[in-house]
Amino acid sequence: MREPFRVLVVCTGNLHRSPLAERLLAFRLAPARGKFQVSSAGTAAVNGTPMDPAAALLLTEMGGDPTGAAARRLTAGVVGDAGLVLGAATEHREAAVRLRPVHGLGRAFTLREFARLLHEDDAAGLTDPAERAVALTRGAAVRRGASGGRSWDDDLVDPYGAPEPEARACAARIKEAVERIAAVVLG
Repeated sequence: MREPFRVLVVCTGNLHRSPLAERLLAFRLAPARGKFQVSSAGTAAVNGTPMDPAAALLLTEMGGDPTGAAARRLTAGVVGDAGLVLGAATEHREAAVRLRPVHGLGRAFTLREFARLLHEDDAAGLTDPAERAVALTRGAAVRRGASGGRSWDDDLVDPYGAPEPEARACAARIKEAVERIAAVVLG
C-alpha cells in the first residue's frame, strides 16, 4: 500500500471518547511508522473545540499525547476518506453509514464491536500492517451479525461531565479495545 490506512474514530462532540481513542490508537500503531493515519470527528462537534481536560489527563496517563487535539465535525468527505470507521456507540457508526452508505457499510463498526470481531486468520500470511488492517476490516464486516457475540457491550457511554470513576471506566474500555485492535493489526 502506498497511502496510509486511514482510521476514523467518531463520537458526539469529539471532545472525550473519540479523541482519546484516536490518540491512543495512533500511539499503539506507532511501530508501523507511516502505515496509518488516525483521526477523529464528532456528529455534533463544534470545529476547533479543545479536547476535554479530563480526557486529556486520562490519555496522558495511558501514554498518549493530547497536544493539539481539537474537535472536527463529521462529514461525508471525512467518512469517505476512511478505510475504517470506529464509532464510540452504535449511533455514531450509523451516522457514518448514513453519510456514505455504500462506502461506510462495510467499514463502519463501533470500537468495541470491531475489537470483538477481529480474527487473526483474516490476515494470515500478510506482514504489512496496513494490508493486515484492510483484510481484518473485510473479515470483521463479513462476520458482523453472525458472531452472536456480546453486542450489548459494544457501546461506550458518554463520560463527558461525568464523575471521575465513570470517565476512568470508559477510558479503560477504550484502552482494552484499542490494545486488542493494535495487537491484531500489527501481528
